[in-house]
Amino acid sequence: MDEASTNGRPEAPSPSDEALMASFRHGDARAFEVLVSRHRRGLFNFLLRSVGNQSRAEELLQDVFVRVIRAKGRYEQTARFSTWIYTIARNICVDESRRAKFRRTVSLDSPRRGRDGEEGASMLETTAEVQVGVDDAAMGPTLQSRLAAAIDRLPEDQREVFFMRQLSGLSFKEIGEVVGAPENTVKSRMRYALEKLREELVDLHDPGE
Repeated sequence: MDEASTNGRPEAPSPSDEALMASFRHGDARAFEVLVSRHRRGLFNFLLRSVGNQSRAEELLQDVFVRVIRAKGRYEQTARFSTWIYTIARNICVDESRRAKFRRTVSLDSPRRGRDGEEGASMLETTAEVQVGVDDAAMGPTLQSRLAAAIDRLPEDQREVFFMRQLSGLSFKEIGEVVGAPENTVKSRMRYALEKLREELVDLHDPGE
C-alpha cells in the first residue's frame, strides 16, 4: 500500500492559489493565511530590491496584503493569483518611486525562496548566465559589490524583469502579464539585462586577459 495514503485514501493535493483566494472571498480566513505563507518571502524580496530599504519593504509588504484583502471581491479566478498579487506589488513600487528616490542596496548573497517557502540558492549563485572566471574566495566580495552596482545601473524595465525572474521565480509569461508586455518583450529585456551585466563584469571574466 502507498505510504502516502491514509486508510487506503490518497492525500488530497494542496489547493491552488486561485482556489484559496476563492475560499477567502467566501470568508475562509485560513485560506488567506496560506496564501500569505506561500508568497510573503518572494514578495518581500521583490519589494526589498525595488526600494532598497528593509523597514520600508516590510511596510510595503503589509500594504500589498491589505490591498489584497480590500480587493478580494474584484479578483477574477480566471487570472493567476501570482500575476494578480505581483501586479499589486509592482504598482505599489511605482507609487513609492514617485514619492521618494531610494538608493538601491541589493544583497545578492541572500537566499532565494521558492513558492513553497523553502530556502534555495542565492541570486548570485543562480545567475548562471553571468559567467566570471574568478577565484571565489578572493573575488567573492568584489564580485558581489560589482554585480550589485551593475544591476542598479540597469534600465528600470530590465531590472524589474531581472528581479521577478531571479528572486521570485515568475515565468516570462507571468512577468509579461504583470508588466503589461508581450512574453517575447520580457525575454528580450532579460537578455539585454544579462548582456549588460556581462559587459560590466568583462574584466573579471579572465584575469589573464
